[in-house]
Amino acid sequence: MVEKNIAIAWRNLWRNRRRTLITAASIFFAVLFAMVMRSLQLGSYDTMFRNAIESYTGYIQIQQEDFWEDRTVDNTFPLEQGLEDQLLSDKNVIATVPRFESFALASSGPQTKGVLVMGIVPEKEQHLSKVTDKLVEYRLTPEAIEAIKAEADVPEHVAELMDLFENSSYPGTARLQMDLDLSEDEAGKLMPVIKKHARFDNGNIRMGEPGAWVGEGLSRYLELDVGDSIVLLGQGYHASTAAGKYVIRGIVKMPLPDIDNRIVYLPLDVCQGLYNAGNHLTSLTIHVEENDKKAVGETADRIREMIPGGLRVLDWREMNEVLVSQIEADNKSGMIMIGILYLVIAFGVFGTVLMMTAERRREFGVLVAIGMQKRKLASIVTSEMLFLGLLGILAGCLVAIPIILYGVEHPIVFRGELARIWEDYGFEPVMSFQGIDTYLLWQAAIVALMVMIALVHPVQKIFGLKVVNALRA
Repeated sequence: MVEKNIAIAWRNLWRNRRRTLITAASIFFAVLFAMVMRSLQLGSYDTMFRNAIESYTGYIQIQQEDFWEDRTVDNTFPLEQGLEDQLLSDKNVIATVPRFESFALASSGPQTKGVLVMGIVPEKEQHLSKVTDKLVEYRLTPEAIEAIKAEADVPEHVAELMDLFENSSYPGTARLQMDLDLSEDEAGKLMPVIKKHARFDNGNIRMGEPGAWVGEGLSRYLELDVGDSIVLLGQGYHASTAAGKYVIRGIVKMPLPDIDNRIVYLPLDVCQGLYNAGNHLTSLTIHVEENDKKAVGETADRIREMIPGGLRVLDWREMNEVLVSQIEADNKSGMIMIGILYLVIAFGVFGTVLMMTAERRREFGVLVAIGMQKRKLASIVTSEMLFLGLLGILAGCLVAIPIILYGVEHPIVFRGELARIWEDYGFEPVMSFQGIDTYLLWQAAIVALMVMIALVHPVQKIFGLKVVNALRA
């Protein structure tokens, strides 16, 4: 009997294809919009977190117990080789990244700005922020743009974009091609010329050599270039004066504008010498293999058992409390927007169900009049709605998943003035998609629940059906 009811329900769907397709389409778009919007929201949060974590804090840090609340060079600690060996023995620890960071006034003639000075071991820093990969390789200076236009036949739209991005710097060719909106054919013709004239030569900083790397935003503000000197003035260990003059060896383009506008990198031993701090560190960052929330938490707990008294372990959530709070607040507002979307979708689904019920009122009356039990009729209509919901949800998933997978590999990158607006607000001008995860099931489940709630109306109408009135409809 159940199988017969299901067969009847399936045939009923296609008696009126237009009505079926309208109802299934409302569910399809509900699933599609909900999944894509949620993927975009969660992916953008993940990009913000990773930029903050991998550009600056790392996932786990060991610090002197008072440093996080009072970031002075007096709250530092000496690194013991035995501790480093213990840390590297942990199954999830790949490397340790020593750092010495403090603040200073940076000056170049009339320009002065407060900066973050970070002493690093360049080779070890590659495990975390990969700062070497962020060294500027190309810069669209006015001279470079003029030379490119003179040597190559530059399309009008590319020439306009070159003028728009004048003096912009790039650590690689990918973003450069994107900003100039070059097609594959245009890139093949123009990129050799662009590379030739826009090439920017950087140097390396090495332990024991007093050179510096500075953020691209900071170099613009201080009007500095490679080969120029930067003067740093701050307070050293035990209230001593920290003052030094360093030749700029390179310019780095950091993904977070807030860091890019104020970062100065020095070799670790040079930075320790600047602040008269001996072999002390402000932090020892732990580079981990598994970086999901659970793995990081478990690794931090194991490290806490290894470290001696006077030190503390902080994970990325503790070190990025402001960012976490901002994103959680934005997530709540995003969920409200998703809720509003669901509300609109729910009214759409209910409207189509209401239309379907009204159209079939006479049909229901005829079926009951010739002897069909209302319970059986309600069962068939329920099966129809379940089929419609299943069709809409499956179709939505089949379309949404490829879009999301494509978006994971090809995030939305803003260009031109819109990109600069994002950077002015302190964000990288990129919107990423979250990969396939449990959030997709939740979106499908919520839409399925809306279908089930909408099903209440036709079932009530069937059980409350007055045959005479329905036959006159």
